[in-house]
Amino acid sequence: MSKEEFLKELEKLNIIPTDKQLEQLEKYYELLVYWNERVNLTRIIDKEDVYLKHFYDSLTIVKVVDLKEENTLLDFGTGAGFPGMVLKIMFPKLKVTLVDSLQKRINFLDIVIKELDLKDITTIHERVENLKDSNYDVITTRAVANLEKLIIYTHNLIDNNTKFIPLKANVDEEIINAEQTLKKYNLFIENKETFYLPKENSIRNILVIKIRNQ
Repeated sequence: MSKEEFLKELEKLNIIPTDKQLEQLEKYYELLVYWNERVNLTRIIDKEDVYLKHFYDSLTIVKVVDLKEENTLLDFGTGAGFPGMVLKIMFPKLKVTLVDSLQKRINFLDIVIKELDLKDITTIHERVENLKDSNYDVITTRAVANLEKLIIYTHNLIDNNTKFIPLKANVDEEIINAEQTLKKYNLFIENKETFYLPKENSIRNILVIKIRNQ
């Protein structure tokens, strides 16, 4: 995905980045490539692939949630910062927490935060199931585990005001396998958005999971 294609697709998502935000994304890409040679953060390093499969793909969450109306977001298993770091760049008023179980990834994310001069963004070296704070408007994750495991990991963090929004590929079988676990924790799938990634046409699914009112 070229820069021009990236901007065109973002416009379809009603996202119009500023020059500063585009510069931050470019710097983020440069840091990703530089540190990937030392830390092994991602197998995707080609620039057009990063803009499509990391940057654009992260931003598709806006298909199901208006991040301008949310205050706090937790991204767990964030890896090299997807989707949470991209969301922070594009929605700077959002207070973002990035969680990963590998210290080397957290170190990289701290470098990105400093280099891009980002505010109200925190990194935590921990497994999500060990977190206690449930004060998040949005919890998200991408390419971490199957849906049943994700629910087990996060159910303690989901309260009446929380939207759990996992970004997935083909998810139909996972939904069937997770039905009993959803019921066990009084959760339900409020929305499922299915679409295809531009250019390569690979399937994507975004779920919105909420707690069922008593």
